[in-house]
This record gives sequence, C-alpha cells and structure tokens, in this order.
Amino acid sequence: MAMAFKMATEGMRVKQECLSSFMEMKWKKASRYVVFKIDEKSREVMVDKVGRPGDGYEGLAASLPLDDCRYAVFDFDFVTVDNCQKSKIFFITWSPTASRIRSKMLYATSKQGLRRLLEGIHYEVQATDAAEMGFDVIKERAK
Repeated sequence: MAMAFKMATEGMRVKQECLSSFMEMKWKKASRYVVFKIDEKSREVMVDKVGRPGDGYEGLAASLPLDDCRYAVFDFDFVTVDNCQKSKIFFITWSPTASRIRSKMLYATSKQGLRRLLEGIHYEVQATDAAEMGFDVIKERAK
C-alpha cells in the first residue's frame, strides 16, 4: 500500500500526444472526443482513444471501460435559445465503482497534472456510473 500511495502522490507524466490530440480536437475539430489512460508501468498519461469528428456522445460513453478509470475530453456542439452555434469542452473524470482502489487513487491524484495542460476546458464532470455523465447532464451544464 505504501508504494501505491507514493506513486499516487508523485503524480504521472503527461505524454505530448495528449496535448496534441486535445489541440487537434479543439482547434481543427479533428475529433469529437479524446480518452486518456494512465499506464502504471511507465507512469504516464497517454491517449487511449480518439473519436472521429462525426462520433456522438454515445461513442464516448461506449469507449469508457466499466471496470477501470479514464479521463476524457468531449467537444459538445449545441445551438442556444438565440439560435447561435456554440461549442463547450467538457473534462470528464470516469471512476466506476467496479475499478480497483489503486486505480481510483492514481486517477484522482494525477488529474490536475493533465487538467492544467488542457487549456480551454469549460466544464468538469466526475462520474462513477453512466447516469452521472449522461447526455442530459452534459446538455444541462452547457446551458
């Protein structure tokens, strides 16, 4: 347990591909979402999956494992009541109840290292099950 605590408090390095994938999503609209994972052996945050530009929120939700933690960013496009096209970027911390305690601890303590690098995030969502990050939750937060 002492080793897990030491690793968790030191945080993880963030690979350059994480920032590159985020910037391509944000500026070039090259993808709809990016899912990140922690590789415990190399102690790095890396890209796990990149959604295509036409993918919807359902694709992001389906790409998150039911038994392990992940971080994700989602580019949510919507139309306001004034008929204006808007886009908001969500940072999602996925920590399902079925995941290991060690994994939950690593993701919780390493989140800020990744979050600080990803400039331009509008909202943050923390979820332990699908209901906590449902599409209705995202729509309500973006209003």
